[in-house]
Amino acid sequence: YCHDLLDAADELGLERVSLLAHSMGAGVACLCAAALPERIERLVLIDGLGAVTTPVEESAAQLRKGLRAARRLRSVPPRYPDSRTAVAARVAGGVTPIDADTATPLVERNLQREADGHVRLRTDGRLLWPSPVRLCPEQALALLGAIQAPALLIEGEAGILGERDAARAARAALTQLTRQVLPGGHHLHLEPDRVSGVATAIVGWLEQSGRA
Repeated sequence: YCHDLLDAADELGLERVSLLAHSMGAGVACLCAAALPERIERLVLIDGLGAVTTPVEESAAQLRKGLRAARRLRSVPPRYPDSRTAVAARVAGGVTPIDADTATPLVERNLQREADGHVRLRTDGRLLWPSPVRLCPEQALALLGAIQAPALLIEGEAGILGERDAARAARAALTQLTRQVLPGGHHLHLEPDRVSGVATAIVGWLEQSGRA
């Protein structure tokens, strides 16, 4: 995913970029900022910080999961009678809580309309495969400590970070981090009654930093 980000920047002719990223995208942004500080000017991270990790003693089990998943036959993307049913399935089956209003733009942009009126998700099933190799917690913290860009972290009060030990350690690793905790969940930037608060926080941080 870091190569995807860098390929996009190169295609746009951008030698140095500012990144606005959510969840896993925030992790990708952090990895790029750590490895290539000359390419990343600043970070705005929404309910995500650093990489998902695996303790070193679980490395073999993680590799097993990744290898076995990659060798299974790919499943056919789910098919639904209409977009409303697809949204309902996302609400019921998501890893993090989400309501229908918030899920609708996520789902609809990922739908392919079929000739009989049904819809099918365009998601590549490989996105759900377990990573065969993950960083251990110590590596992830070292990478966060290497980030030179100023960063704004916007967390949802009901998001995935909070006051867990790993989240505290991740925040402490960054030397130029501003943290704001706002009402909302993991997708607070899409929640109709929360999105304006997210936008206001970003604009305020940019103005205060003299980078608007």
